[in-house]
Amino acid sequence: MLSTLARTCYRHRRLVVVAWLVVLVAAVVVGPRLAGTFASDAAPGDGLIAREFPARDGSEGAVVVRDVERDAAAVASLLDAVATVPGVVGVEPLVVAPDGRVAYAALTLADGDGADPEAAAAAVAALAEPLREAGVVELSGGWFAVGEMPASEAFGLLAAAVVLLVAFGSVLAMGVPIVTALAGVGIGTAAVGLTARFFSTPDFTVEVAAMIGIGVGIDYALFVVTRYRDALRRQGDPEAAVGEALNTAGRAVLFAGVTVMISILGMFLMGLEFMNGLAVGVAAAVAVAVVAALTLLPALLGFIGGTIDRLHVGRRPQADRPTVWTRWARFVQRRPAVVAAAGLAALVAAALPLMGMRLGFADAGNDPEGSTTRAAYELVAEGFGPGANGPVIVAADTSTPAAAAAFESLATSLRAEPGVAAVSATVPSPSGRASLVTVLPTTGPQDRATEQLVHRLRDDLVPAYLGSAEAEVTGQTAVGIDFADHIAARLPVFIGAVLGLSFLLLLVVFRSVLVPLKAVVMNLLSIGAAYGVMVAVFQWGWFGDLLGVTPAPIEPWAPMMLFAIVFGLSMDYEVFLLSAVKERYDAGDSNADAVAHGLGSTARVITAAATIMVFVFGSFVVADVRALKLIGLGLAVAVAVDATIVRVVLVPATMELLGDANWWLPRWLGRRLPRLHVDAAPPAAPALATEAVPVRR
Repeated sequence: MLSTLARTCYRHRRLVVVAWLVVLVAAVVVGPRLAGTFASDAAPGDGLIAREFPARDGSEGAVVVRDVERDAAAVASLLDAVATVPGVVGVEPLVVAPDGRVAYAALTLADGDGADPEAAAAAVAALAEPLREAGVVELSGGWFAVGEMPASEAFGLLAAAVVLLVAFGSVLAMGVPIVTALAGVGIGTAAVGLTARFFSTPDFTVEVAAMIGIGVGIDYALFVVTRYRDALRRQGDPEAAVGEALNTAGRAVLFAGVTVMISILGMFLMGLEFMNGLAVGVAAAVAVAVVAALTLLPALLGFIGGTIDRLHVGRRPQADRPTVWTRWARFVQRRPAVVAAAGLAALVAAALPLMGMRLGFADAGNDPEGSTTRAAYELVAEGFGPGANGPVIVAADTSTPAAAAAFESLATSLRAEPGVAAVSATVPSPSGRASLVTVLPTTGPQDRATEQLVHRLRDDLVPAYLGSAEAEVTGQTAVGIDFADHIAARLPVFIGAVLGLSFLLLLVVFRSVLVPLKAVVMNLLSIGAAYGVMVAVFQWGWFGDLLGVTPAPIEPWAPMMLFAIVFGLSMDYEVFLLSAVKERYDAGDSNADAVAHGLGSTARVITAAATIMVFVFGSFVVADVRALKLIGLGLAVAVAVDATIVRVVLVPATMELLGDANWWLPRWLGRRLPRLHVDAAPPAAPALATEAVPVRR
């Protein structure tokens, strides 16, 4: 089927390219108009607050005054103007700190259906700008956080171009994967905007989708172009070479892409509406990358034809010499136990910080230096104490006298509770059927003591005083803690489902029990190492000054997102390497010779693909947005570890130790398994290798 698709796209290449150009232009021009609204918070307002306190149901923010006695009239005028901004549903009176200098006025931006909190925040920021420039006020709240994105994609693409030029030695061969990836990303990011119309979608989804789309788009095109060049050298017919490339490497691309999409969509198992849009958006970007590799790429190769190796740079490979990777495989096979132990020790050492991982959300104290939200955070902490940046709201149904009395008793008790700095006066709802108080912890939003206080409120104090009455412990800090707790509880289910799926897929593809079992274990090791680096850098602060990172808990969604993406990518490399090994083993080679050939014929391609991924993902570490830094570094480390320590150290070492047992499969199981053939390996003279090894068929 893929061969037929390839030949069709090849023969009708002008029509295919024009169709892609039309869709790309439509995506760029029309896409922004169809895009939905992205969310900046992990969860919307809760039921009781939304019903009884509509002015508080929305995104939290504040105008923070540096010196309340300075330009008091201008500040009052600003607050009056802010209250009239469409989308601002509430501006509370100015609260002055005990020192008499710092003050803040809390405000709420509507973020429900039909609301545009981004536009409202922009209007508020414009009104406040003159006083901000004068050093009078700052703004706090997620919608006022501005994270400038540098030209990370441009840097990643430049690095990819260099890697492809070194790998292919041809300017034309280098350019085709980049053009294919860019077309896919342009359409994929428009698809993300469309996703936001139907799913709650985090505001960083576009950047994450672009990051993944560029990486997988170049990777998939790299595999297809590699096989095309090899087939062209053997057959001399560009159309036949395109057909062979898609029938072999194209099948691996389809398999890998579907696997990535399934693993990412597995995030629906987490039961978090906020993450559904992220899953669908990133999966859509991967789907577009796969379609581009299977349709646009064959059409582009049709225009290039047999000239793909023109504009050659560097020395041409010597076909009669063994590759460095073949020599490395033989080295590993001479001392497999030592090499395996060294690789395992390196992964375990890198993964050790994982034991101290703490899930939670960074706050404005982690925003870039000089940003208004960081300045507002520091002012509030200075004037009111660290807990003022993470107030906790306790609300309850007080429609009966008994419930109202119980709520007042709770408020009184809270004022004497350890870890509580202050409790506001009771605020009745407009209907009089509910009441709330605002609790200020003595510690900041990220502090473990604040998390413990929220759990005591929810599990012990509120039930003890209010019994079964409807009550809520909410606010941005409490919602973040709930989100982290939910992720931590569901993450093992998600990881177990992904690993189970990977085991079954590899069991069917390679008809072996130990090969997929090793893959599952090594996936855990490589991702564990990436988790460990994330904890060391983002939670412990190692190299924080160098990377512009302030220590904070690890964002709860990051381990889940990292696992979903890296699983799919590692499956890609696993299939590409092991299909070359199994092809030679099935042809009659010994296990050792098959492993040496498989590594020698694919390692350079895998290394080139992984290097591109590392540069693309790593380029996002220079972003201002902490979430992008976190996922960018985690993905870069995971891919680097998987393509080096796992794929070229542990895989050949363990396969040598296990010998023919690698391919053991019980007969009863073999009779029941379907046969699924995925061939991504060049059969004889790999385009990026420097050794020609005859294949016995």
